[in-house]
Amino acid sequence: MNRIGIFGIFAVALGVWAGALAAGPVQPEALDHLPVADVVVLGEVHDNPLHHVNQARALAALRPRALVFEMLTPAQVLGLPADRADPVALEAALGWRAAGWPDFAMYHPLFIVAPGAQIFGGAMARADVVRAMQDGAAAVFGPDAAGYGLTAVLAADQRAELESEQAQAHCGALPADLLPGMVEAQRLRDAALARAVVAALAATGGPVAVITGTGHARKDRGVPAVLAAVAPRLRVLSIGQLESDPGAAAPFDLWLITAPVDRGDPCEVFANQAGPQQGS
Repeated sequence: MNRIGIFGIFAVALGVWAGALAAGPVQPEALDHLPVADVVVLGEVHDNPLHHVNQARALAALRPRALVFEMLTPAQVLGLPADRADPVALEAALGWRAAGWPDFAMYHPLFIVAPGAQIFGGAMARADVVRAMQDGAAAVFGPDAAGYGLTAVLAADQRAELESEQAQAHCGALPADLLPGMVEAQRLRDAALARAVVAALAATGGPVAVITGTGHARKDRGVPAVLAAVAPRLRVLSIGQLESDPGAAAPFDLWLITAPVDRGDPCEVFANQAGPQQGS
């Protein structure tokens, strides 16, 4: 693909479906009566318990036939026990703690609120994500990379924006030469989640619900945008969850604003790491 704004292409593909929705902030009660969709992307701030309560509420109403988790690789799903009711056994079977995700107690209700839903893993192995930072997302993703938008060259302003967001997310602690690789890793994750959604739809017929970080739920460049390229006829509903008022239209069909979690200083961990790294 030539040097064209890929996000602009995705936005056009999303236009018909998005235009049919009254986008805007909603209260949790709205999760009980969501618009009909083939795919519902339920964003979260990973360590916010209220966001998982809201996701469980949405799943109870949606009754999806498939659930795609950002937190799980396909290999982890193979170890999923038939009985999901025991949180301790389920956490151990998934290797959840070793993967570094927040307390599994927040996520367990999502595995049981839709007991008939088939589980799919939308994550890439860590080694693949690291390789994408060096070789690019397309090289790691495989032969379908073009269809999922990974061979498209991002416009300079789009790449600059994404790199700036990565820098801010890491409190300015990352060397500038690492930022392009971080963007490639993010693109790989979005595409991998979208590929898992396509597989879930093929296997179950949908609807499919996606449990993922709010960044991946963005319509302009997250999973909905990738799906708009690879399967433009799908009705995709994007729901973001935020901890502060965006002050303007957010890049979701619907979004909820909740109280933030007290995390202390999120940049402290980077400050503590900076000293030893500089001396190595």
